[in-house]
Amino acid sequence: MADPARVSPVLARIAPGLSGSAEITVGPEHTAPFVGSGRIAVLATPVMINLIEAAALAAIEHLLPAGHQSLGTKLDVSHTAATPIGLRVTATAEVLRLEGRTVTFRVEAHDEFEPIGGGTHQRVVVSVERFDERVQRKVRGAR
Repeated sequence: MADPARVSPVLARIAPGLSGSAEITVGPEHTAPFVGSGRIAVLATPVMINLIEAAALAAIEHLLPAGHQSLGTKLDVSHTAATPIGLRVTATAEVLRLEGRTVTFRVEAHDEFEPIGGGTHQRVVVSVERFDERVQRKVRGAR
């Protein structure tokens, strides 16, 4: 567990062990040819990553203070098995540690037959207002 002095107050309700999940049934729109990441009609790696991020959101987003949300900043995952159209894929994310405003998750994905991927994922919690101000400066071309 992280040193409480090194964890932002916006993470006060988040703790190691919290988990979330997300699932889809693989359809043609989830395949590598459809998203442009390959030619074989199996679950695309970018779609698996999206499902992993959705699982991480399910674990913590509802516990953040008003006006804050988490943004994905780092993924270190492998996609180790193919999943054909029609099978259900479930991703899980478990909070491993907290540091500053960063939450680190252990993530896994599996289909109805076997594990298909996993690794770690980090998200940083931001003030939506301050984040939007920085984005708007870029839109205006200001530094």
